[in-house]
Amino acid sequence: MGHLDHAAFGLLTPVLSYVMAVIGAALGLRCTVRALGTTGRSRRNWLITAASAIGTGIWTMHFVAMLGFAVRGTDIRYNVPLTILSLLVAMLVVGAGVFWVGFGRDRGKALLVGGLATGLGVASMHYMGMAALRLHGSVRYDPLLVALSVVIAVVAATAALWAALNIKSPLAVAVASLVMGAAVSSMHYTGMRAVAVQVTPAGAELPGATAMQFIFPLAVGLGSYLFVTSAFVALSPTAGERAAYTSAGRPADPETADPATAPSTTAPA
Repeated sequence: MGHLDHAAFGLLTPVLSYVMAVIGAALGLRCTVRALGTTGRSRRNWLITAASAIGTGIWTMHFVAMLGFAVRGTDIRYNVPLTILSLLVAMLVVGAGVFWVGFGRDRGKALLVGGLATGLGVASMHYMGMAALRLHGSVRYDPLLVALSVVIAVVAATAALWAALNIKSPLAVAVASLVMGAAVSSMHYTGMRAVAVQVTPAGAELPGATAMQFIFPLAVGLGSYLFVTSAFVALSPTAGERAAYTSAGRPADPETADPATAPSTTAPA
């Protein structure tokens, strides 16, 4: 059995991955809160941004943590198409859960279905990302720990969506984000504890890209997207602020105040 190191760079990758999970959760929750205060295209665009933020944050958390993953006796490479697919799956499945909550008439049912879909999206991203791993040997999983990691993902996602539905103040959202980040990190490292590697020495070159060739630049790019979008959302006026502007005789600029005017593939403006 190969010796697995989950923190080859010490605390750097666990701490940084947790920070990325918290930022993604905070941005996603904040956008969901904004969505629930709007209707129509505005709600749709806020929910798209929420899904992209949560999916991006979770994916970045996973692969930043994977930068510190090493197996004694073998190099590690990543299948590029499968790694990108794991990001898309995270966004799409998380998006399905967020939209269910955003447009569901029965809040209780929407919360359960949305939490299940979002949690399964988190777990799917994790294990699809692990399937993209290329090394000299074979990878096996402890089924009980895998099941536990999926349960953690679903519970964490449901709790996060509950927070989006019931918690409105920025401070409460920040606390919920810290809890969500801890839950997502716990899910990741529980899933990694389920991994066992049987190393088979070989001289052949592994297919795929190294973490520094592919994962690191992509994680930096997605992390930058989260930071820029977070700043944009923080500066974007809320529905209450827009109403105050209007009542004061100073209508909010539609190009900056109404998320419906923004392209659906980017942060609501």
